[in-house]
Amino acid sequence: MGLLDSFLGKNKEENKDAKVNWIPLTDISQLDDVVKASKNNKVVIFKHSTRCSISASVLNKFEKKIGDSYQLYFLDLISYRDISNAIADKFNVVHQSPQAIFLENEKVVQHDSHYGILDLTF
Repeated sequence: MGLLDSFLGKNKEENKDAKVNWIPLTDISQLDDVVKASKNNKVVIFKHSTRCSISASVLNKFEKKIGDSYQLYFLDLISYRDISNAIADKFNVVHQSPQAIFLENEKVVQHDSHYGILDLTF
């Protein structure tokens, strides 16, 4: 722990990188797999903008908070905007960035964007 960290009250636990097993969304056809996976698992789709500092901040905090009881899908929406649009259509959720969409039993059970993601029930 550095001198500045000790003044700011940070400890080594807070600085550990979150280890999250993301499944990258890179093809629209994967959305059917996401729905099927939600029959047996809790599923989250996280839509992230690689050009947005808010998105980066929320992603970092989300990874530290999420735990391991979810199957996690990650969408780089700058590279795959077509998939983001398909998600909005398929799940009837208006596009936002960043955005987390939680599915269970083939249905969206909650979703939010920006820092509201961190207030969702995990």
